[in-house]
Amino acid sequence: MTKKISFQGELGAYSHLACKNVFADYEAVPCRNFNDALTCVSEGQTDLAMIPVENSAAGRVADIHKLVGNSDLKIYAEHFEKVRHQLIAKPGIDIANLKSVRSHVMGLGQCTKVIDTLGLQAIVMADTAGSAKFISESGEDHEAAIASELAAEIYNLNIVQANIEDDKKNTTRFLVMSKDLQQEKDDSLDYLTSCIIETKSIPSALYKALGGFATNGVNMIKLESFIVESDFNKAQFYIEFEGHLGDPVVAGAVEEVKHYTNMLTILGEYPKHEYRSKS
Repeated sequence: MTKKISFQGELGAYSHLACKNVFADYEAVPCRNFNDALTCVSEGQTDLAMIPVENSAAGRVADIHKLVGNSDLKIYAEHFEKVRHQLIAKPGIDIANLKSVRSHVMGLGQCTKVIDTLGLQAIVMADTAGSAKFISESGEDHEAAIASELAAEIYNLNIVQANIEDDKKNTTRFLVMSKDLQQEKDDSLDYLTSCIIETKSIPSALYKALGGFATNGVNMIKLESFIVESDFNKAQFYIEFEGHLGDPVVAGAVEEVKHYTNMLTILGEYPKHEYRSKS
């Protein structure tokens, strides 16, 4: 039986491209939103979900850590995908005849140099691959889309100008989510652990909780807060740190953190992606 991986967006989305690059033998299943992609895994419709969490140019994907934290899934792996935006149009269309371009607001914002040079009107769409699909089905020959090379292939469009992103280092980080599939600890690999905490309502609780990492020599690489239940006085914190719970220093740090928290949920322990050593 073919394994499946769910993602948010239309076929040809950058999440779809990430699925193909990492899990080429899996069937990619498009979903309307991130919650649906995660629910597919929870309900056994797919084996994994490919979820974007941050982009080097645009920052964090809104609410994604809250969604991941509220699901019953665990982080299986991380993946970094270079974003290569393509200007695509119907076959036979000359770039000089283009008048407008459609894409997701992020796609448009990340390709301003080419858009301005060509004098194109930017039209915001729900997503990049959906823009390509729209162009392929519309009767307008003067419109282009900004999307992936995969989207051009799927919707039978031509790339009229390749790799038009302003920032050539533009990269999106994804988390691969799983319900049952977990990786055995390999001592030859470096690991990351992700968790969500809610601190106690006492002075300096966050400072004291994070002290557990310092006293045990554990390197924390990410700390982000988000509001819980629309209460501005109640926040949770998403944390990423180096190491695996099987490491004594990591286990010791987590135990110290627990003393100053009402809740600590481990979201996953997973190998560092090789991109981290190259960036």
